[in-house]
Amino acid sequence: MGIQNWSENIILVDLPAEPEITDEMKTVIEMVRNRGDCDVAMDFSCVDIITSSSLSAMLKLRKMLSDCGRRLVFCNVAAATRNVFATTGIDEIFEFADDKFTALAGLQMVN
Repeated sequence: MGIQNWSENIILVDLPAEPEITDEMKTVIEMVRNRGDCDVAMDFSCVDIITSSSLSAMLKLRKMLSDCGRRLVFCNVAAATRNVFATTGIDEIFEFADDKFTALAGLQMVN
């Protein structure tokens, strides 16, 4: 798990399993708030379930980023987790990539 400054403009987050996601999200939100102009890629490889508080934090982060014209991209999202996004109706507002490489490449092409 962990948070890395992947490049000058991109933060890469390897999300931990619940219940640690919420704490990780708080750290990422604070980093984005302090850093300002950056995109975020989140790797869901270790995530098998997601709570409403984690979803709420992700929505908050997405709003912060989109208000600044920046992007949040999720990758390696398991089908069951993706279904949670679909069931809640918020899958359309998040951006998904198949894997970490694709997410980072897509973010880097725009920067």
